[in-house]
Amino acid sequence: MLLLFASVFDVDNSLDSKVIYFSMFLMPVTIATTYVSIYKLIPDYLITKRYLHFCIYSLYTVIISIFGICLSIFFALAYLTNFKFEKVNTIGKSALFIITSIYLIVIVVSAFKLLKLNLKQSRITKSLETKILETQLKLKEQELKYLKMQIHPHFLFNTLNTMYGSALKKSDDTPEMILKLSNLLDYLLYQVDKPFVSLEDEIHHIEDYIALEKTRFSDTLNVSFSKDIQSKTIHIAPMLFIPFVENSFKHGTLKDGVLTMNINLVATAKTIVFKISNSKSNTNHYNEGIGLQNIKKRLELLYPNRYNLNIIQDDSMFYVDLKLNINSKPTND
Repeated sequence: MLLLFASVFDVDNSLDSKVIYFSMFLMPVTIATTYVSIYKLIPDYLITKRYLHFCIYSLYTVIISIFGICLSIFFALAYLTNFKFEKVNTIGKSALFIITSIYLIVIVVSAFKLLKLNLKQSRITKSLETKILETQLKLKEQELKYLKMQIHPHFLFNTLNTMYGSALKKSDDTPEMILKLSNLLDYLLYQVDKPFVSLEDEIHHIEDYIALEKTRFSDTLNVSFSKDIQSKTIHIAPMLFIPFVENSFKHGTLKDGVLTMNINLVATAKTIVFKISNSKSNTNHYNEGIGLQNIKKRLELLYPNRYNLNIIQDDSMFYVDLKLNINSKPTND
């Protein structure tokens, strides 16, 4: 800074000793003004958006610093001329130019300080955003675990009821039912905790569950399950469709002695369309149970803004229409 002042205030580029001394007299007020700007005005008032205080104290700083610059110029000239105030030929700049030069340095240094503070604040903000996202992710994971814990006993309770009815009849199909239940329990205990499972696994366990229910309903059940799977690499969240099937068995009613159920699943690399309908009586109105409540929450957590769920009913049928926007490969397996 001293050499910069000396070169600016010099007249003939000779760097006369008087110019250097003159510049040294201006150094303290320059340093003091810069210090106040970068360590007080900017961090305490400008960054904190206390703009009125910033303007007032900046004005005070300018007035005091101008007074200090004038005193520095006076004592510098007095010293250089032995208090005779003779003209110093090597200093050919006006007082206005000197003041402008000093404030130019203050402004440049303050700009660097402001940039540094902004970068620091950006890093802090980014760090906070990362921590918030991590916290939200952990909360979502905990909520998903809680929902899965609700699904397990609810699903198992209904399946055991089916087996209980079969055991009372002493059906020869009971061993086969136990085997299918074993497969379902394996799915519940080991697969459902994975973020994604293959769509084929989900379909296989839907078929196992339907087989269990067929044993219970015997000739009073008419189920149609059509599938059009265009890719074998499709993965979905586990236990996504089974609760709908379970709900249809639980709340469906016999019409003319038969429970009618139609399931249709169409899957491409980008979308899955799952539709299920079941017969109902005109007096049995839809009442959302734990299973459907949980599946709606899970859809919102796992596929936010990427699903469309419609649940409608008329006097004889109950319909569920679910469309998912997916990728052919899971993002987290």
